[in-house]
Amino acid sequence: MTAHGMYESGPGQAAGGGDPQAARTHLSAAGLRARGWTAGMVRQLLGEPDLLRANPHVRSSPPTRLYRVERVETAERSDAFRAVAATAARRSAAARSAARRRRREVLTRITAEPIDVPRLTPQRLTALAVEHRNRQDEERTYTATVEGADPSELDRWKVDYLRHRLTRYDELLSGLHGTTGRAAAEELLRRRLYAAITEAYPLLAQECERRLAAVRR
Repeated sequence: MTAHGMYESGPGQAAGGGDPQAARTHLSAAGLRARGWTAGMVRQLLGEPDLLRANPHVRSSPPTRLYRVERVETAERSDAFRAVAATAARRSAAARSAARRRRREVLTRITAEPIDVPRLTPQRLTALAVEHRNRQDEERTYTATVEGADPSELDRWKVDYLRHRLTRYDELLSGLHGTTGRAAAEELLRRRLYAAITEAYPLLAQECERRLAAVRR
């Protein structure tokens, strides 16, 4: 049943890989997902593919698996498909619910967590910031110094140093998956960290605001 040696199309082309007949009569894994199939459902109800298409762009990649539309539609009319699809839907809903709960928990922790910014004298903060700058960029041909930096540059180095000292708070994001939920949590944490730096060192407020504005753009 499986045929070899025919080529898959490039991105945006039909699943048949330049073969209009195969494109009309077969579905790829992506096409099956669009119809509500999961990988487990494919394995359980369809088994082996009806066609394999080699990838002409990446020869070492696995061949594309294609399934006859008629066989897919027959499976979709079966009681077994309805039962498996219902189970998959319940699991998906449960996973989404768990992700939303985890996001709420992380946001609550970020909101409640006290942020302890080290309080240093201006001279000590400047010295540590320059030292941190030199450690971060050891490949430069010159060494940064307080005398050789302008005030705005020193402010950047100071915030870099303080942010480095506060990286432990990034652990609050651990276990949070999903771009939307993680993005919101990262934004909240970022705002709280820079607000805490600004409170401890009001002269760094402009640099903190600059960084927040750069992320928003």
